[in-house]
Amino acid sequence: MDLSIVIVSYNTRDLTIDCLKSVFESDTEYTYEVIVVDNASKDDSVPAIKEQFPQVRLIENHTNTGFAKGNNQAMEIVNGRYVLLLNSDTIMQSGTLQTMLAYMEEHPKVGASGCKVILPDGSLDKACRRGFPTPSASFYYAFGFSKLYPENPRFNQYHLSYLNPNETYPIDCLVGAFMLLRQETIREVGVLDETFFMYGEDIDWCYRIKQAGWEIHYHPATYIVHYKGASSRRKPMKIIYEFHRAMWVFHRKHFKRHYSWFTNMAVFSGIALKFSLSFISNKLKPGIPVRGTLDTSAETSSRQMEVKQ
Repeated sequence: MDLSIVIVSYNTRDLTIDCLKSVFESDTEYTYEVIVVDNASKDDSVPAIKEQFPQVRLIENHTNTGFAKGNNQAMEIVNGRYVLLLNSDTIMQSGTLQTMLAYMEEHPKVGASGCKVILPDGSLDKACRRGFPTPSASFYYAFGFSKLYPENPRFNQYHLSYLNPNETYPIDCLVGAFMLLRQETIREVGVLDETFFMYGEDIDWCYRIKQAGWEIHYHPATYIVHYKGASSRRKPMKIIYEFHRAMWVFHRKHFKRHYSWFTNMAVFSGIALKFSLSFISNKLKPGIPVRGTLDTSAETSSRQMEVKQ
């Protein structure tokens, strides 16, 4: 088996069905299997998948185990030389699998790769090619320097807006909506860290992959469409909490020992302040998230129905 495609779903029946249709309509010479992990959906996702795609290997969880654990469950039983993490709220092009697998075959030093990810309006999903959220990168992003100076590499360490989105190059981070990895890489660095429930696990994984000496490449020769939700509506408190907790966990795990106590205090205080402001801002928004306003990431409809900032 060449490829194992892993999709985690949570109350995204129609999106998941559309995603699976795009997968099985792929034009590729490579062999693949599809594993769907359903995190206790209540929207009849399971019977719909069973009826329309009996060839899918389906794991039915009785509770919402989170994005990282759901993917890890599937990775325990995959048969492919490559593993693709794919969001349930994405649509791939017919040639996406062929293009990306061929690229990996031609570049043996690349442990993980991602294609271009675009939003329904045609704009780039900036999360598909990122730098690591170091204290300086986070500072320039949080205080708007990256928007003021979009062509300046110093101020755009995170979203890399100074790089051409239509060219191939090494990067630090991919997005969990589409991550293609070698089985060899996964065996070496391990699976997703389940400390991250629904955000940050993709960045953490990329960090470990690069620490192990593998390259990570952005290859926009093909693309997927990512149906992320609108952020204008109120989010569940769980979403806001987990998003900011992921920042804290990542910095503590990878960066804390490399920086002074002053820098660490500034980072943790900044996260706390941002959490407070996000909580207040969210309270002022209308209503609750409507069905269909979804996201992956550890930005994913599979990641519990909301948009990742």
